[in-house]
Amino acid sequence: MTLENEVKQLLIETLNLEDHTVDDIQNEAQLFDGGLGLDSIDALELGVAIKKKYNVSLDADGAGAEQHFQSINTLVSFIQDNQ
Repeated sequence: MTLENEVKQLLIETLNLEDHTVDDIQNEAQLFDGGLGLDSIDALELGVAIKKKYNVSLDADGAGAEQHFQSINTLVSFIQDNQ
């Protein structure tokens, strides 16, 4: 499984997006603001899950967080850059 698909699966499981599959989520689609419609609580939960799974700290409230949480592609880049 690719890292992109792993992150999608983590997103689905962490946020209980039962009506979505890995194939439903586009790598470049916005996660917030009209995309999947995630909110700040979702970002916090996802940040914790990413830290547990990949051992990288992603502060949902920190500087640059908005950039890292834009899409699956930006999350994957952040994980790869910080492992």
